[in-house]
Amino acid sequence: MSNRLKQEKSPYLMQHGENPVDWYPWGEEAFQRAMKEDKPIFLSIGYSTCHWCHVMAHESFEDSEVADLLNREFISIKVDREERPDIDAVYMSVCQAMTGSGGWPLTIFMTPEQKPFFAGTYFPKDGSYSRYGLMDLLERVADLWKNNRKELLRAGNQITEAINQEQAGNGQKPDRQLVERAYGQLAQRFDHKWGGFGPAPKFPTPHNLLFLMRYAEVTQEPNAMKMMEITLEDMAHGGIFDHIGGGFSRYSTDEMWLVPHFEKMLYDNALLLIAYAKAYQHTKRECFADTAHRTARYLLLELTSEEGCCYCGQDADSEGVEGKHYVFTPEEVKAVLGVEDGSEFCSLYDITDSGNFEGKSVPNRIYSSENGWERDDPRLYKLYNYRLSQTQLHKDDKILLSWNAWAMIGLAKAGQVLTEPSYLDAAIRIHEFIESKMVTEHDRLYLRYRDGEAAYVGQLDDYAVYALALLELYRVTFDVKYLQAAIHRAKQMVELFEDKNKGGYFMTAFDGEQLIARPKETYDGAMPSGNSVAAMVLQTLASLTGERSWQAAADRQFSYLAGEIGEYPSASCFGVLAMMGALYLHRELVCASSDGMPGELAEYLKEHPADDLHVLLKTKDNAETLAECAPFTKDYPIPGQGTMYYLCENGACKAPVSEFRMLKI
Repeated sequence: MSNRLKQEKSPYLMQHGENPVDWYPWGEEAFQRAMKEDKPIFLSIGYSTCHWCHVMAHESFEDSEVADLLNREFISIKVDREERPDIDAVYMSVCQAMTGSGGWPLTIFMTPEQKPFFAGTYFPKDGSYSRYGLMDLLERVADLWKNNRKELLRAGNQITEAINQEQAGNGQKPDRQLVERAYGQLAQRFDHKWGGFGPAPKFPTPHNLLFLMRYAEVTQEPNAMKMMEITLEDMAHGGIFDHIGGGFSRYSTDEMWLVPHFEKMLYDNALLLIAYAKAYQHTKRECFADTAHRTARYLLLELTSEEGCCYCGQDADSEGVEGKHYVFTPEEVKAVLGVEDGSEFCSLYDITDSGNFEGKSVPNRIYSSENGWERDDPRLYKLYNYRLSQTQLHKDDKILLSWNAWAMIGLAKAGQVLTEPSYLDAAIRIHEFIESKMVTEHDRLYLRYRDGEAAYVGQLDDYAVYALALLELYRVTFDVKYLQAAIHRAKQMVELFEDKNKGGYFMTAFDGEQLIARPKETYDGAMPSGNSVAAMVLQTLASLTGERSWQAAADRQFSYLAGEIGEYPSASCFGVLAMMGALYLHRELVCASSDGMPGELAEYLKEHPADDLHVLLKTKDNAETLAECAPFTKDYPIPGQGTMYYLCENGACKAPVSEFRMLKI
């Protein structure tokens, strides 16, 4: 039998379209029915590439006994957390407040007024020992709803009140001590043997590594660069990296990056592409360039649609078995490659008879001192094609704007640093897709696109990360239309999301759907938070345009962030990275040229991270538009022939020079 989810566009909701559970998508129809029938709501939140979501679905939501109980006593709602991050954020905060932890699938019981009174994550169908089973839980909640509802309503009111309590504004000016504290906290948690931070499970958190690179640059602290290099090198050697097809899995289940949780997500790979490309700029180590190339190729080969945008990710499971697509036995490898090449691969990539994952082996180079095979080695293509012929991975083929904006940044950065125009072309195609398919008739952004339909109003991350991606396209191409577009989206971001009273930026727009809470996130988890990215956008625009309004907006955001993250700034490293743009040396360079971008400047920006240098290119063709974006550039004349460079440092301008080498940057 099918249910309402069969008609949805979300791959996650569609996966549950044949469940015997009478699922509703989030919406008024479900809430009205709950009120009319006087029933509590069972809310289940997950995503289509989530292993434990699949487990709970097979154990419980495909089970007629569970379905009968849910259909009789509850109104059941399914939410794709990737389509509705606002709903997920609200109820995940409930779960963390009530249980001290969170994760997916997220399980919530709540009133028809959306007030939660119980929260958890995965539950097996039947309980064992001290663990509740879902059947036990459903029966207990149904009984309480009928016989002790006052207690549930009281709990719902208390929880709703608690998650809406915002601490009194404690904004403060950021300072270098906050930056030092962030570094110290990372250094304290650093795993000197295997890289990364803290015990298993280990997540890549590339924004922490971007912070360490910048910190090493401004403080000359060698240990910061060492932590970054060890982490990136060990991840690239581990099983978390796909040595055959490229790209990284979601996280490692162990401390040495050996056995991953096998799902691959767009945002992880986009952010890691940025980190490896910048690490190559800093160190000139070919291993980082090679990993960046393999990651970019994975994005373009596996996750890019025919229309040019990127899909969300790929599942950990194949044919219901986690990791089946990725693991090998020596016999399989030798059957594909022949005995000689197969034996070499097994030796280089740790494919053994005993295996390292459930009797088979995850390819890795953790203990290999020899170089692995070149990325274009035809033998790797043989193994890659063999995998495809044996098992298929579910692909979540919806397109999320903010995740695609991270891909824009990663591909544009890699295209510049690795001198690979096809990567930049891919970033530009994503931009063109977004502008043609994911903008409303009122020039607002959509959050999701799939199967010809754009849906859901854009949230903070969509505007902030897209604005940052447009700034990156300007940084790489110096086409002023990208700067112009970044300013436009940043203005919308401020207008729609800024909390004018207490500072910071809400996740949802002021005219968006009203949930039981309006979250404001500052924690940089798998991705930098919208508030951290907003800070980076505002400070970058302040530096590029010279406009006081942007600097004032950046200062407000820094004050808010410093107050929120002051005790534990390493949890918001991207926000701290943004603050560093104002706290340390910053330089602005106007290049006024009669001949377009000078080759020596382009080469410098390719070879150096130049995080403290904000460059504007002024030509006869773009002078008028550039002056609209950065009015101060009107006063910088373009020479009749050649180039003039105008450099300012920390607000003090130097004498203009006509040759790049004279800048001494």
